Amino acid sequence: MITASICTIGDEILIGQIVDTNSSNISRKLGEIGIKVTRMVSIADDHDEIITSLSRELDSNDIVISTGGLGPTKDDITKPALAELFGCKAWKTDQEQLKIVYDILHSRGLDVLDINLRQAEVPECCEVILNHNGTAPIMVFERPDGHRLYSLPGVPHEALGALDEVLADIKKHFNTESIYHKTLMVYGFAESALSKFIEPWEDALPKDVHLAYLPNTATGIRLRLSVYGGQREKDAEKVEKLLIGLREILGDNIYAEKDCALQEVIGDLLRGSGKTLSAAESCTGGMISHLLTTVPGSSEYYLGSVISYAIPVKEKVLGVPSETISANGVVSSEVAAAMAEGVRRVTGSTYSVSTTGLAGPGGDERNPEGTVWIAVSGPHGTITKRFQYHNDRKRNIERFSASALDFVRRYILAD
Repeated sequence: MITASICTIGDEILIGQIVDTNSSNISRKLGEIGIKVTRMVSIADDHDEIITSLSRELDSNDIVISTGGLGPTKDDITKPALAELFGCKAWKTDQEQLKIVYDILHSRGLDVLDINLRQAEVPECCEVILNHNGTAPIMVFERPDGHRLYSLPGVPHEALGALDEVLADIKKHFNTESIYHKTLMVYGFAESALSKFIEPWEDALPKDVHLAYLPNTATGIRLRLSVYGGQREKDAEKVEKLLIGLREILGDNIYAEKDCALQEVIGDLLRGSGKTLSAAESCTGGMISHLLTTVPGSSEYYLGSVISYAIPVKEKVLGVPSETISANGVVSSEVAAAMAEGVRRVTGSTYSVSTTGLAGPGGDERNPEGTVWIAVSGPHGTITKRFQYHNDRKRNIERFSASALDFVRRYILAD
């Protein structure tokens, strides 16, 4: 199987100043064309380190894709390091990239400086893939053993903008094998509990089918089934037969059979139905509303929210009786139910969801830190459920919100 290493070059990644999103996007695209990524490496802005690290990756992989270090300033030293690595003595100016440099700078009303012109200069021994979104071209180097290195800019929209042409070049030079991935999104289990729950099914998987667990506080657990080196259509049929048994085991704990989030599934359930949703949030502070409105077209079915963080807002806006709060406490089934019914009444929505809890720090014996009561109200009544998590404040809020979305999903499905 053809293998690849993805390398990021730049101190800004190593010191945590920016987050590397290029590698995950490039890796996913490589997998789609049958390239197995074996390593992701971050390399400092050091001439010798760049040469040593890239040479090592080329020794053990057919393809190396590097991003970063190609800017016009003096701290961008990748280009001369690559020239030395591949024994290039002479340089050339790529005239097509030079025209792009002029066009980009003139369109921004900027002067064209000598350092900008040098962006189009590349080692003579490399091939060039044009960068239509920036000034630094993509450089392609090949070793005598056929291993190829693709040097891309670090700016994400430039790197990803050139990726289709890079992938086309890879497919032209390498005979790739099939990699088939199937993703299922599961909510309602801890990773260890899910593993135990489906253990008999997992133990019976054929040796060429690999299962991975990918937990996330906001989306639950991704189950990814992978088959390497087969035939895509046959692998898809094989995995589909295996999923019949898994669907019977997990039921509606599987909320999607593609890589997506709970709010997207809720959108799929409500879009075009004429039914609507609203939220009353206390401990989640608006996160549920934020997640729901990240889905394009959510205004069709999502009416809005009341962030009733303080008790007077719960009472005066949502109509939660003060005696209900006095008798049961703010973090209770009764208050959660009254909040959900109140916001449904205020907005006129078909369904509503509410949260009241303690994200932390703090709590008591009755309601320790990480406790949340969630209610969902709809045409067939109001139901509540208590959840208990043991994370820091930020992650507790993420889990509260995800649990609320899943609770809504299940209610709508049952309705």
